[in-house]
Amino acid sequence: MSENTITRAQLSEAVYQEVGLSRNESADLLEAVLGEISGALARGEAVKISSFGSFSVRAKGQRVGRNPKTGEEVPILPRRVLVFRPSQLLKKRINDGPRVRRTGVA
Repeated sequence: MSENTITRAQLSEAVYQEVGLSRNESADLLEAVLGEISGALARGEAVKISSFGSFSVRAKGQRVGRNPKTGEEVPILPRRVLVFRPSQLLKKRINDGPRVRRTGVA
Protein backbone atom coordinates (compact mmCIF):
# COMPACT_ATOMS: atom_id res chain seq x y z
CA MET A 1 0.00 0.00 0.00
CA SER A 2 1.07 3.53 -0.69
CA GLU A 3 1.81 5.95 2.13
CA ASN A 4 -0.72 8.31 0.52
CA THR A 5 -3.66 5.92 0.90
CA ILE A 6 -6.19 6.62 3.64
CA THR A 7 -7.66 3.48 5.17
CA ARG A 8 -10.94 2.81 6.97
CA ALA A 9 -9.00 2.61 10.21
CA GLN A 10 -7.56 6.09 9.62
CA LEU A 11 -10.98 7.50 8.76
CA SER A 12 -12.42 5.90 11.88
CA GLU A 13 -9.60 7.38 13.96
CA ALA A 14 -10.29 10.82 12.46
CA VAL A 15 -13.97 10.53 13.45
CA TYR A 16 -12.86 9.49 16.94
CA GLN A 17 -10.57 12.54 17.22
CA GLU A 18 -13.03 15.07 15.75
CA VAL A 19 -16.39 13.93 17.12
CA GLY A 20 -15.40 12.40 20.43
CA LEU A 21 -17.26 9.11 20.06
CA SER A 22 -15.55 5.98 21.31
CA ARG A 23 -13.30 4.17 18.85
CA ASN A 24 -15.89 1.40 18.45
CA GLU A 25 -18.71 3.88 17.91
CA SER A 26 -16.57 5.78 15.38
CA ALA A 27 -15.85 2.57 13.46
CA ASP A 28 -19.55 1.62 13.54
CA LEU A 29 -20.54 5.09 12.31
CA LEU A 30 -18.06 4.92 9.43
CA GLU A 31 -19.30 1.44 8.45
CA ALA A 32 -22.91 2.65 8.57
CA VAL A 33 -22.18 5.63 6.31
CA LEU A 34 -20.22 3.52 3.82
CA GLY A 35 -22.96 0.87 3.92
CA GLU A 36 -25.64 3.46 3.11
CA ILE A 37 -23.60 4.84 0.22
CA SER A 38 -22.82 1.43 -1.28
CA GLY A 39 -26.40 0.23 -0.75
CA ALA A 40 -27.83 3.25 -2.56
CA LEU A 41 -25.40 2.79 -5.45
CA ALA A 42 -26.23 -0.93 -5.68
CA ARG A 43 -29.91 0.04 -6.01
CA GLY A 44 -28.98 2.39 -8.87
CA GLU A 45 -29.51 5.58 -6.89
CA ALA A 46 -27.19 8.57 -7.15
CA VAL A 47 -25.37 9.76 -4.02
CA LYS A 48 -24.52 13.46 -3.68
CA ILE A 49 -22.30 14.70 -0.87
CA SER A 50 -22.42 18.47 -0.75
CA SER A 51 -19.03 20.20 -1.22
CA PHE A 52 -17.44 16.84 -2.08
CA GLY A 53 -19.02 15.30 -5.17
CA SER A 54 -21.54 12.84 -6.49
CA PHE A 55 -21.45 9.12 -7.18
CA SER A 56 -23.71 7.47 -9.74
CA VAL A 57 -24.01 4.20 -11.60
CA ARG A 58 -23.96 4.27 -15.39
CA ALA A 59 -25.00 1.43 -17.68
CA LYS A 60 -22.56 0.67 -20.48
CA GLY A 61 -23.85 -1.23 -23.46
CA GLN A 62 -22.24 -4.19 -25.17
CA ARG A 63 -19.42 -3.32 -27.53
CA VAL A 64 -16.65 -4.97 -29.48
CA GLY A 65 -13.12 -4.76 -28.13
CA ARG A 66 -9.82 -6.14 -29.35
CA ASN A 67 -7.25 -8.34 -27.73
CA PRO A 68 -4.17 -6.11 -28.03
CA LYS A 69 -1.85 -9.09 -28.35
CA THR A 70 -3.67 -10.98 -31.11
CA GLY A 71 -5.90 -8.30 -32.61
CA GLU A 72 -8.83 -10.71 -32.24
CA GLU A 73 -12.23 -9.07 -31.74
CA VAL A 74 -13.82 -9.87 -28.39
CA PRO A 75 -17.34 -8.90 -27.26
CA ILE A 76 -17.42 -6.81 -24.09
CA LEU A 77 -20.62 -7.56 -22.23
CA PRO A 78 -22.95 -4.84 -20.93
CA ARG A 79 -22.14 -3.73 -17.42
CA ARG A 80 -22.72 -1.06 -14.84
CA VAL A 81 -19.87 1.22 -13.82
CA LEU A 82 -19.42 3.59 -10.90
CA VAL A 83 -18.87 7.25 -11.80
CA PHE A 84 -17.58 9.94 -9.44
CA ARG A 85 -17.90 13.62 -10.28
CA PRO A 86 -16.07 15.92 -7.88
CA SER A 87 -17.73 19.16 -6.82
CA GLN A 88 -16.32 22.50 -7.92
CA LEU A 89 -15.26 23.14 -4.32
CA LEU A 90 -13.29 19.87 -4.18
CA LYS A 91 -11.64 20.63 -7.53
CA LYS A 92 -10.64 24.06 -6.23
CA ARG A 93 -9.22 22.59 -3.00
CA ILE A 94 -7.20 20.08 -5.00
CA ASN A 95 -5.88 22.69 -7.43
CA ASP A 96 -5.15 25.30 -4.74
CA GLY A 97 -3.56 22.79 -2.34
CA PRO A 98 0.13 22.23 -1.79
CA ARG A 99 1.94 22.14 -5.08
CA VAL A 100 3.73 18.92 -5.97
CA ARG A 101 7.04 19.63 -7.59
CA ARG A 102 7.32 18.04 -11.01
CA THR A 103 10.61 16.70 -12.28
CA GLY A 104 11.68 16.55 -15.88
CA VAL A 105 11.97 18.92 -18.77
CA ALA A 106 9.47 21.74 -18.96
